[in-house]
Amino acid sequence: MSGLEVRDLRVAYPGTPPVEAVRGVSLSIRRGETLALLGPSGCGKSSLLSAVVGIVEQAGGTVAWDGEDLARVPVHKRGFGLVFQDGQLFPHLTVGANIAFGLEMSGMGRAARVARVEELLALVGLEGLGQRGVTELSGGQRQRVALARSLAPRPRLLALDEPLSSLDTDLRARLAVEVRDILQASGATGLLVTHDPAEASVMADRVVRMEDGRLA
Repeated sequence: MSGLEVRDLRVAYPGTPPVEAVRGVSLSIRRGETLALLGPSGCGKSSLLSAVVGIVEQAGGTVAWDGEDLARVPVHKRGFGLVFQDGQLFPHLTVGANIAFGLEMSGMGRAARVARVEELLALVGLEGLGQRGVTELSGGQRQRVALARSLAPRPRLLALDEPLSSLDTDLRARLAVEVRDILQASGATGLLVTHDPAEASVMADRVVRMEDGRLA
């Protein structure tokens, strides 16, 4: 299958006995599609996302992209991007430098970096703000910078872990629509984790529910 394929995935954390956070979950995401994992805190959705990205070790099952098993592929070579709920921007860098950070680390030339940053600033609706400090931005603007930074290297999958949960209700509703439109415009494949049914229905093409480590 073209895209992400997860089969019988298990995630367990150390303990006596071990705590099984994800219990044999199988799902697939087609290229260009966004899938939302919806469920309450502690149901295993963030653990599943973390195992897909590779920042948490899987205890069993497979995670594959275009048929390639990613079990032995390190995080930085999976070609996946990740957006956290707090953005995790570098406060000492400008908007443009935050977006360009990963591109610079990958060795992209300066002219190409500048062009890509300008393209992304336009995509997320922040034209002209490349030289502004991120501490001068609103919460919604900072999350758009985080989104642009994650999209900069053209990831084949973008994982979004409760990306709007730190914002107020009205802003979350507006930004959910904006993020959906940005993902569609960029052609990105998305895996969204959220506890908000309205957010899931707006941002994703499909919604699956998780309860107690399993798909409901």
